[in-house]
Formats: sequence, structure tokens, C-alpha cells
Amino acid sequence: MAATLLDGKALADTIRAEIATQVADFTHRCGVKPCLAAVLVGDDPASQVYVRNKQKACEQNGLVSQLHRMEAATSTGQLLERIDQLNTDRNVHGILVQLPLPKQVDSNRVLDAVHPKKDVDAFHPANVGRIMQGRPLFLPCTPHAIQQILLRHQIPTAGAHIVVIGRSDIVGKPIATMLMQKGPGGDATVTVCHSRSRNLPEIARLADILIVAIGRANFVTGDMVKPGATVIDVGINRTESGLVGDVDFNAVRQVAGAITPVPGGVGPLTITMLLHNTLLAARLQA
Repeated sequence: MAATLLDGKALADTIRAEIATQVADFTHRCGVKPCLAAVLVGDDPASQVYVRNKQKACEQNGLVSQLHRMEAATSTGQLLERIDQLNTDRNVHGILVQLPLPKQVDSNRVLDAVHPKKDVDAFHPANVGRIMQGRPLFLPCTPHAIQQILLRHQIPTAGAHIVVIGRSDIVGKPIATMLMQKGPGGDATVTVCHSRSRNLPEIARLADILIVAIGRANFVTGDMVKPGATVIDVGINRTESGLVGDVDFNAVRQVAGAITPVPGGVGPLTITMLLHNTLLAARLQA
């Protein structure tokens, strides 16, 4: 029997409706609209699409969106000046620096320069540390999207063995940390695997919940999944046949109990969690 489809787009629509209501209430009470400022350096086509989608989502849900375009040759110093301007702008509540940045830019210095209370991507070391301690200011958008999929579909994490394939700072490390914390959407036993892990297929087959964010098209095959497991596919890979995830969807769907599609799974919810964080930032600064 084919796995249940975990429809991220439908869930995103539900949560965005909740956020739109909360934004309207906040604006009515405070006379302020939450504002997200996106900084785009260069003309990378994929980055332009991502930023445009984020702008559109803001406007559809009552938030203000700013786009700060900078030349591809922008230096670290020039970008730091722009970040400083946005940090001190009381009309801007959230700052998003679209990655990747050009090679000449020191990405760590730039991300560290964003004020922690405006760091809606949760990349600042202070925010990363708070996540580790279980008292986050913001949760990073993609890991938060994964956690919302599990919570809202009532997939239990307490006591579950969750295997995360991928150890990136953006997805793998933070979601592993979040799932270990006490409380709803946590209390799990978490194993983190990566490209150097030995016996990775055997470890993956132990998972009650398998989260895949390794950046390799169709990497996880049906024989790597325990029957009835929940599979969350974070990957987005452009191939000749179109967008595919890190999971061989057609094969794994015949084994898993529930699975996210690509596209239409984690992606729509990632932008939704960005809206959530921008509203939260506005509340913190109001």
C-alpha cells in the first residue's frame, strides 16, 4: 500500500491563513506592519526566484517586503554597511541575506553582523546557541517546517528513533538539536549520518522517522527505509527530468508509511516559517 502523502502546500496554506490573521491583529494593535528586508547580491537565477517567492508570500499575508539589490562585485565591507543600515532601521523587523553570496564576500562575517533580534533565518551564533540550549528566539525556517509537518500530522516524535541524513548548518544540525529537546516535536532519539558515515543504509533502516537533506538526487532508495517509516525529503535537485528530491519517491512510497513530495513538501512551509519569524521579530521589537 502506498504511503500517505504529507502535503506541505496544503499545510502551508493553513498556517499562512493563521499568520495573516495574527499580522492583521498585530497591525491593528500596534499600528505597525511587520517588515522583512531581503538582501540579494548578484544575479543568480535561483536566488532571484527564491527572493521573489518570499516577497510574494509577504505581500499576500499582510507583511511589508523590501528588496535590497547589490552588484555581484559587492565587497564584504559594502555588504556590512548595508546590514548596519538595516539593523538600525526601526521600520525593518527581519533581515534575510539570500545565500549563496559571491566568493569574494565573507559569508560568516555578514551573517554574524545581522542583529540577533532581526535574524529571521536564525543563523547568528547567539540564536544557534539558544537553539542548542532549548530556549530559541527564532527557529531556522527549514527545520521548523519539518517539525511542523510532524506536529500537525500528529506523527509522534517522543521516544522515536529519528535518523537525519545530512549535517549542514542550515538543516541537519539544527533539526537534530530541535528533535532532541524536551517537549512537543521533540524527545526523540536522534542519529545524524553524512557522506562519511559507514553502513549508512543499515542505519537508515532503523529509523522510525527518516529526514534526508544530503543534496543528492534520489539518494535514498526503497531498501534503505523501514516499512511504515515516515520519510521527510528536504532535497531539491534540478535534473533533466525536472525537480526531484534526495529520496527516490516512487520506490520509497511503496515502503514508507508517510512521505513528503518534491516539490510541494518541505519547500512551501520553509517560506511560511520565514513569515512566522518576521511576525515574531516585529513583536519582539514592538
